[in-house]
Amino acid sequence: MGPGFITGASDNDPSGIATYSQAGAQFGYRQLWTALFSFPFMAVIQEMSGRIGVVTGKGLSAVIGRHYSKKILYFAITLLLVSNTVNIGADLGAMASSMRLLIDLPFAVLLLAMTALILILEIFLSYKTYVKFLKYLVLSLLAYIVTAFAIKQNWSEVLISTIRPTVLWNKAYLLNIVAILGTTISPYLFFWQSDEEVEEEVAKHKLKEMGVGTPEIGKKDIRDMRIDTVFGMFFSNFITFFIILTAAATLALSGITDVDTADKAATALRPIAGDFAYLLFAVGIIGTALLSVPILAGSASYAVSEAFNWKEGLYKKFSKAHGFYGVITVATAIGLIINFTPIPPFKVLYYAAALNGILAPPLMALMLIIGNDKKIMGKYTNSRFSNIFGWFITAVMAIAAIALIWSYFV
Repeated sequence: MGPGFITGASDNDPSGIATYSQAGAQFGYRQLWTALFSFPFMAVIQEMSGRIGVVTGKGLSAVIGRHYSKKILYFAITLLLVSNTVNIGADLGAMASSMRLLIDLPFAVLLLAMTALILILEIFLSYKTYVKFLKYLVLSLLAYIVTAFAIKQNWSEVLISTIRPTVLWNKAYLLNIVAILGTTISPYLFFWQSDEEVEEEVAKHKLKEMGVGTPEIGKKDIRDMRIDTVFGMFFSNFITFFIILTAAATLALSGITDVDTADKAATALRPIAGDFAYLLFAVGIIGTALLSVPILAGSASYAVSEAFNWKEGLYKKFSKAHGFYGVITVATAIGLIINFTPIPPFKVLYYAAALNGILAPPLMALMLIIGNDKKIMGKYTNSRFSNIFGWFITAVMAIAAIALIWSYFV
């Protein structure tokens, strides 16, 4: 359970759960194919991100800043900050909304309490310390698998829908596809994994500190990173499949097609868990948010810190990296403010996923260029397989994003 697994687990954050639940509720089995479709592409993109970190000993932002113009660097950071801030706000709102299923307190009170808790954990407790415990809360998502097998399913239709893509040419279907791809292949994951691979090298004493020097690596280091990454991405898409499947067999059949509240999303687990479903769902949402919000804020902070040559790293104490933790605090605070809009928290999650899908392609293209640059990557440049799959999914997501934007103007 290294950086690859943690990245994959955090990908099933509240935004992902809401998006996949919406997919199943609104379209039944017809979007099950997306989980199978996205897995190899997600693995390729994240392997590329991890490899850049392992080979260079620097995060993605630092690599961009060192080898490309400031305009490109600031463009990439701006895309990341916009995407991450909205996502942080959506996840915080989902935590508070889910907590209300268990505790009868005002939304604003729970929101402020959860935000304060996350900031305290991020700033005063080593991420590697508490992630050891939080990653097991993600296992509550296995309840979706149990539920999927415990209720009646049309398994022949499930199989057909999984291996044969169904595409409906309407705005709602297109929005959901962009949201699914955006919450699966997300900008923050690119920056996060590259930096976490570097943190691993610091922990293993291959580097004195982040951004200083170039590590000595071999084929084993690349192989271990790839195995960890593929395993993490498989876990992520495996859970994705069963969230869509469970929502399709419960919410859709119950006539719930719009997942805009926590209790509607929790209803998917009720067939097997009864009223206990709310506890399972709340634990899953809170656990994944506690895991993913630090990653969202941390990836933004890594990018900004590397751009301005600030001391960085979750392994550093607050007193040694004021700027790094300052960005984390500001990004989380702005995310908090987003929740005081009239849009329901679970709708914000959905729109945040769609925003990720729109903003990801330019960053993916930039990462592909870096991955093919021999001056940066040496003998560890992209393989033909990585390039074919990487450019293909970048093109698919770009076309889908353009089509979605165009659909709102015609």
